[in-house]
Amino acid sequence: MSTTTEGAVSGTAGQEEEEGVTLESLRRKMAEFTRERAWEQFHSPRNLLLALVGEVGELSEIFQWKGEVPRGLPDWEEEEKQHLGEELSDVLLYLVRLSDICGVDLGKAALRKLELNALKYPVQLCKGSSRKHTRYSSNAHSRSNEDPSNGTSEGLPNTGLHR
Repeated sequence: MSTTTEGAVSGTAGQEEEEGVTLESLRRKMAEFTRERAWEQFHSPRNLLLALVGEVGELSEIFQWKGEVPRGLPDWEEEEKQHLGEELSDVLLYLVRLSDICGVDLGKAALRKLELNALKYPVQLCKGSSRKHTRYSSNAHSRSNEDPSNGTSEGLPNTGLHR
């Protein structure tokens, strides 16, 4: 990989498109990008987390005031989709960098979390349901702060990813 005179990352993009981008390749590129600019001094876990939160805010602004948006964004202009891709990328890159600085293998951690969620939300009990995970345990009534009328906590559907 090399950098152009403008400082943009270049080199292996075509090869990675054929093979697919991995978290590891992003981690390496972010580390090199940071090293080339002598930014390691600024990349503490706290600073990276705050930058990540800022980027999530920028991502949120794209959807603010749009109401519900259908999958695939059929009514969006190409320019809007490109902007969305840029903001999603900012979030991903900061997350990858934060996990690297903290010594967390993000891929392994994500797979482990999926395994834990599979145990927490067994298919035979949860399929098609938006109920909170505590509704599936024997102590549900003593621990639950759900709205019993809709089976959700604070009116949000249960995706298994935010609990």
